[in-house]
Amino acid sequence: MTKSPFAALGLVPELLDALHDKGYSTPTPIQQRAIPHVLAGRDLLGIAQTGTGKTAAFALPMLQLLTETQERPKPRQPRALVLAPTRELAAQIHESFVTYGHHLDFDAAVIFGGVGQAPQVEALRKGLDVLVATPGRLLDLMQQRHVALSAVEIFVLDEADRMLDMGFLPDVKRVIAALPKHRHSVLFSATMPKEIANLAHSLLVDPQRVEVTPPASTVDRITQSLYFVAKNDKRALLAMVLEDPAFARTLVFTRTKHGADRVARHLHKAGFPVAAIHGDKGQGARERALDGFREGKITVLVATDIAARGIDVPEITHVVNFDLPNIPESYVHRIGRTARAGRDGVAISFCDAEEREYLRDIEKLTRQRIPVLKTPALPASERKTVDTADPVPAPRPHAARPGHGGRGPGRRGPGGGRRRRR
Repeated sequence: MTKSPFAALGLVPELLDALHDKGYSTPTPIQQRAIPHVLAGRDLLGIAQTGTGKTAAFALPMLQLLTETQERPKPRQPRALVLAPTRELAAQIHESFVTYGHHLDFDAAVIFGGVGQAPQVEALRKGLDVLVATPGRLLDLMQQRHVALSAVEIFVLDEADRMLDMGFLPDVKRVIAALPKHRHSVLFSATMPKEIANLAHSLLVDPQRVEVTPPASTVDRITQSLYFVAKNDKRALLAMVLEDPAFARTLVFTRTKHGADRVARHLHKAGFPVAAIHGDKGQGARERALDGFREGKITVLVATDIAARGIDVPEITHVVNFDLPNIPESYVHRIGRTARAGRDGVAISFCDAEEREYLRDIEKLTRQRIPVLKTPALPASERKTVDTADPVPAPRPHAARPGHGGRGPGRRGPGGGRRRRR
């Protein structure tokens, strides 16, 4: 009988059985390169985009290491901690642990805000091998003495760059300060800005670096294009574009929560099965929207960057940047939501006059020009104004302009004010 490629990585039969049950036969590049190092007890710095299989890259070896010792967790003292930036991603990681650990004896739970804490407190009281958490709720429960991190053997910080984007870095550092000095640590990030590189240096001890894609690269299987359009015409253009039946499952990004709601209302009136998710939506509403999107009952999901971080739907056919992101790395994250599991994908961006600077930054980061499409004529009843500006000139490798070249909270938007964290 041919040895399983996963078995060659050193995984135990119980994990191999769980992978077989899910139909997983071949490890992804990040899994192939990361799992042996984590099993060997090495600290790991993993640079990988979402959709590369990185959750299994740390979950599988963690489960094996935790069960090999046969220790039982103490009440309120988890043995392993995974920190994730959003509720959706935390829930998804917890689900992966449950799936992969189906044939093992272990306890795991997920805690995040937006829901009542009583069931989470009860799970912590019983003792956990693996705790998956978002920073805010974890710190709340630590302050209430419902959880202590003194017994953590393995710590994973997932999507560290998104933690930075969302303003969670101070909270992350507070969590790290509560961890025992001697521990096994893993950090994953899609990009490596200076702040995250510094954090990795302070968190990890002699880490093994595993990088499966260049930090700023875009997915080769994604066809990218761009419309120049007046700001007030964007909703009409979006409705026209979505009439194409090829847009079977479309993720639309807006910059703000209110913008997401406005776009969703416009599309609903136009007859599209649509929902919006963002930070102001309750957890139940977000889960219902995601379930409907996965099942195909909702064909258009409008989201902000924060809410969309945990979306892992392999069948997304199109990503539409209704608003261009003011942080160019976010563009890479957004379009990476399509073209998963070996499929092709399409990413379309709308750019108004105020977003030209954002486009220049995106094209500098990705080192490629986004092809410009001819904007179709909109119905007279819908069209508000005409954007006749010329296409953006090719980016030049000059120094960043004052007030525009930064990547941190001081980044200036088109109106000159500091951008607000969403």
